[in-house]
Amino acid sequence: MADRLDEVFGQGLLPVTALSRCAVALATLPVVARHRPDAVVVWFDAHADLNTPDSSSTGYLGGLASSGPLGLWDSGLGAGLATRNAVLVGARDIDAPEQELIDAETLALVKVGPSMADELRQVVGGRPVYVHIDCDVLDAGTVPTDYLVPHGMTLDDLHATAQALAKSELVGLEVGELESAADDTNPPTYVSRLLDALDPLLPIPHARQGD
Repeated sequence: MADRLDEVFGQGLLPVTALSRCAVALATLPVVARHRPDAVVVWFDAHADLNTPDSSSTGYLGGLASSGPLGLWDSGLGAGLATRNAVLVGARDIDAPEQELIDAETLALVKVGPSMADELRQVVGGRPVYVHIDCDVLDAGTVPTDYLVPHGMTLDDLHATAQALAKSELVGLEVGELESAADDTNPPTYVSRLLDALDPLLPIPHARQGD
């Protein structure tokens, strides 16, 4: 993934990536930081993913996905993402060591709420953005995903934040943790709804249900 993203950026293209697991960001985000050190990585996720091998209680790699690129531990895949260029959005299942970093304002957190789009716009401040979306940032049951965390974003919230980010230059987009589910439509209804919510950010037209 790191090699492929490096190739895409080297060709002056905009990467749009479907990830299986958010741990793949250990490979992608250092490449983003190298090619676009001016870009803000906007990390939509129910989890902060700021643990390190020393602080994690489970050792689950996905829980370390943003801390590696931030240089909080050596993943072997590189770092280079500055904390001033990292924004958490929608995180609410946060471990104590991660909360300490947020409380110390090491990086910003935009919480789920009616004003989150405006808050995100202010934090980003018009800078270029690379958007990572872990589907569990949405309220449990909104789309099929492995991790169900209550009190998350609605699709309307996601659309509003996408509109806010669309005012910035989009450097890239990656979406992870979207599971498959039984659905007779093509594309599946839950995929169409997710794409509709992300429509302000999508650099290419997409097929809507019924098109």
